[in-house]
Amino acid sequence: MANHMFLLSSLVILAAMNGIHAVEYVVTENTENSTGGVRFINDIGVEYSKQTLISATEFILGIFQQNNPVDRKEVQKVTLVIENTDGVAYAENGEIHVNANYIGNYSGDVKREFTGVLYHEMTHIWQWNGNGQTPGGLIEGIADFVRLKADYAPSHWVQPGQGDDWDQGYDVTARFLDYCNCLRNGFVAELNKKMRSEYSADFFVELLGKTVDQLWTEYKAKYRNEES
Repeated sequence: MANHMFLLSSLVILAAMNGIHAVEYVVTENTENSTGGVRFINDIGVEYSKQTLISATEFILGIFQQNNPVDRKEVQKVTLVIENTDGVAYAENGEIHVNANYIGNYSGDVKREFTGVLYHEMTHIWQWNGNGQTPGGLIEGIADFVRLKADYAPSHWVQPGQGDDWDQGYDVTARFLDYCNCLRNGFVAELNKKMRSEYSADFFVELLGKTVDQLWTEYKAKYRNEES
């Protein structure tokens, strides 16, 4: 009996150490048979969407090096809503909303594009934002960095070295973060960790020894020199 209790206690401790927890994933399709809704059902599907949410979470937690649950946001449920709206997609309050009209009008590999969008939006569910202080361009850049590392970057993205400013956001900032991550493996994970409760541009100095403006200048020069 004592051995049984010891084994049970050990399993509970091991589960806590390994971060075993359940996140509920729900997919809701509210398109009333719109063109995009029909294409979603036929070319993507609810089951694939749910599995992608799970795969994206696992990938993101790996990128952020958050093996310990205490390092993560407390997320108990993620709901994906496919609906007729504007734009492409957005995430808020544990929900990801994707525009069925975008799905219906997309001319390329819609399943791959949809997957990339989910990886981007799921990153917003899990990433820290400096308690609202982090620049929006950096927030979006980290989400696209995850999409880039998952190999779901679309062909229309800028190439490395392109862009006007480091916090321009999305693909521009994602390419810059990839450069920074090459300078220090795990840089994005460490940056995200620092942004748990606040944000400072000094985080770049602390992690890479240079200001973000210095890093941006060197990044631009690197690819300018490679082109010449």
